[in-house]
Amino acid sequence: MSVNRRKKNVRQRANNSHGWGARKKHRGAGSRGGRGMAGSGKRADQKKPSILKEYGNSYFGRSGFVKHNKRIVKSVNISYLEEQIPNLLSKKLINEKDKSYVIDLKTLGYNKLIGSGNVTKKFVITVEAASHKAVEKVAKAGGKVILPAEPTKE
Repeated sequence: MSVNRRKKNVRQRANNSHGWGARKKHRGAGSRGGRGMAGSGKRADQKKPSILKEYGNSYFGRSGFVKHNKRIVKSVNISYLEEQIPNLLSKKLINEKDKSYVIDLKTLGYNKLIGSGNVTKKFVITVEAASHKAVEKVAKAGGKVILPAEPTKE
């Protein structure tokens, strides 16, 4: 017949040291080598090779959430477009219709038009976003900026 033996930790109840000698011993995380990545040899790299061997390269470094919906704004000045017209025409990145230059900035890799510089030529520019000044300057020279239609609130 088997005997029901009480567990050792039950016998340790009300014993301050729980069998570890002095009361101070085995108190906090110091007895376990620290919390988290403490003791992983970040100073002087003592333990780094053995840690990398066991856990791989992903042990050190950042991990966690990455924000994927970051919208990158690539802007271009009117002055840049003005001076690059011959170059862009030779590469057939822009067209010339009715004495005006038709430019789609998305094909050039830009999504915003900025109004720095002067406009002397007539432009018809299609772009995602444009500054107020840029739209004014292009309109003053006889051209126009075509922006995507904003959704109407009904």
